[in-house]
Amino acid sequence: MTLSVSSRCAGEEGIILASTIAIVEQQLGRTPRGLKAVAASSADGVPLVLKMHPLVDNKPFPTLYWLSSKDLHKAISQIEMIGTVKQLEQRLQDEPDWMAAYQENQREYVAERLANCSSEDAAQLTHLGYVGLMATYGIGGLRDWQQIRCLHMHYAHHLCGNNVIGQWLDEHYGLNELTINI
Repeated sequence: MTLSVSSRCAGEEGIILASTIAIVEQQLGRTPRGLKAVAASSADGVPLVLKMHPLVDNKPFPTLYWLSSKDLHKAISQIEMIGTVKQLEQRLQDEPDWMAAYQENQREYVAERLANCSSEDAAQLTHLGYVGLMATYGIGGLRDWQQIRCLHMHYAHHLCGNNVIGQWLDEHYGLNELTINI
């Protein structure tokens, strides 16, 4: 099966089926901690991206969207191994319009992450002193929004929103055409 636009952010928060949890456990090799919802699935229902709670064990979870698909993870790892992160960071420095779009993606991500907080989460974040961190750390917990930490997290965000790095990965590596088995 391949990714399709119809699979983007199809998940709703609520009860996650035991069969879906079993697939996620197989993908991750363990039971996920902090799982709030499946944020994106393939057309055949294979989870691609997990939506995470903002706090796990009273500590901020480092990302809102977690790429769970083993097939996507492997493909993106191979892309990272050839130096693509440094290449993309250089492009950000060389192309102001691309940097502006990337910075906007970071702002959108922070807003999404804060909107993901329930009133109880917000109260606990305030109590623990993490509100500032949640409002300033971008995709993958990145503080410096002129750098790229992890293509996996950018692609997860791309599958659930607007992300220029994820779009670039689709355009240059055809990840959106990848056969997804798990």
